[in-house]
Amino acid sequence: MEVTRIADGLWRWTTYYGEWREDVGSVYLETGDAIVLVDPLAPEHDDDAERFWRSLDRDVERARLPVHVLVTVFWHVRSAAAVVERYRGTLHASSRARAPIERRAGVPSTTFRPGDSLPGGVEALPSGRATEVVLWVPAHGALVPGDVLLGADGGGLRLCPESWLPSGVGHAELRAALAPLLELPVERVLVSHGAPVLEDGHAALAKALAA
Repeated sequence: MEVTRIADGLWRWTTYYGEWREDVGSVYLETGDAIVLVDPLAPEHDDDAERFWRSLDRDVERARLPVHVLVTVFWHVRSAAAVVERYRGTLHASSRARAPIERRAGVPSTTFRPGDSLPGGVEALPSGRATEVVLWVPAHGALVPGDVLLGADGGGLRLCPESWLPSGVGHAELRAALAPLLELPVERVLVSHGAPVLEDGHAALAKALAA
């Protein structure tokens, strides 16, 4: 497990995910009124798992804030149920993905739609896939995508493979759907797969969306 402090109250950690056979990223956000975990994955290895839960227990006890879990796409349910049950938290799912998220998590969720405000000042935005959202954290200029945007080899961003997209949707349609993100003052893009973009995020996003 590798943990990176992005800014005050914003952390990203990576850990190995057996289902994907690679390291994947999750995000911890702490604000004045909430602790928000995005696509959280607890480590599988006993030593790392103990360290992870001990650290998270300490943060939750210190902050004394409600815990919320946001899932960008149903494939990223991961350890959401474990977090919700441990801290009596709330699982949030986009309305179009509620059924598969609850099926994979095994716990009920509160639903939201793109455009809704979420705990911690997070905003949910369309992704080009009906069952996925891109999360925007205005306080940190950070985008948190699920699968539609990935870290590129050598740095920067790339679009997900077209095989991941719904029938009839290709990269051209995905670029058009994500184009409104360029209106945001993006500083960072905290991807789940690959290396995050921690500076000049807008430029990296613009390059990925260029035809």
